[in-house]
Amino acid sequence: MRDPSMVEKVEDIEIRLLLEALYARYHYDFRGYAMASVKRRLRQALEQLAIPTISSLQERLLHDRDMLPQLLGYLTVQVSEMFRDPDYFRAIREQVIPHLRTYPSLKVWVAGCSHGEELYSLVILFREEGLEERTLFYATDISQEALQIAEAGVYPLDRMQLFTENHRRSGGKSSLSDYYQAAYGRVSFDRTLRRNVVFSDHSLVTDAVFGEMNLISCRNVLIYFDRTLQDRALGLFKDSLPRKGFLGLGAKESIRFSEHAGAFRDFVREEKIYQRVGA
Repeated sequence: MRDPSMVEKVEDIEIRLLLEALYARYHYDFRGYAMASVKRRLRQALEQLAIPTISSLQERLLHDRDMLPQLLGYLTVQVSEMFRDPDYFRAIREQVIPHLRTYPSLKVWVAGCSHGEELYSLVILFREEGLEERTLFYATDISQEALQIAEAGVYPLDRMQLFTENHRRSGGKSSLSDYYQAAYGRVSFDRTLRRNVVFSDHSLVTDAVFGEMNLISCRNVLIYFDRTLQDRALGLFKDSLPRKGFLGLGAKESIRFSEHAGAFRDFVREEKIYQRVGA
């Protein structure tokens, strides 16, 4: 009978070797992600891909490039919804937008945009508030597959009931159906929503700052990072925001214990919206 503790120790070794191989072979760095989350997702990958061990998965990854997008699909959580946590978007609409109106041009960064639901939520919000035309949106993710889905803007029709209710609760000033066309069980969002959007591959783990932003929304990404990696990402956000720029995080995320906490003040505390202070 195998010792369960030894089995888990071997699994931990396999995971570390897999993450090193993924970085060495493809330059995707998950080594600073929370181990419990990585372990859970890799176990799910083994079960669904019918691969017996993580070592076997590593061999496939090293010798079959087609395995990369499949593995990234498990390691990156591509689950979101439009106007998720409606009170967050209501706070953006009612408390952040009045400040942003004072700028002649704006830049908004949706970091870890997943399949684009949060991006389209913000573009629609800015359109309803009359700021879309003067705003350039950056939607970034490490997954090329996720970026392709986001750029296509096509979602299952059965998700629209939830999205519509979220939009209403966020203070939406129109009907969400004004922004998409439905056919064959799917909806396609209006192409004009993408006219001011730049979709780009960007990693919070390895890449640098790429511009000065007025608003950064990065929600439910940092919870998958360890403390060191969280500090790196928050450092990028700090360096990307001018004084009085805004940062929005997820409901379970905080800058409280970060080495960069002093660079921000609470703006809407209950919705995890912060404002940059200092130079």
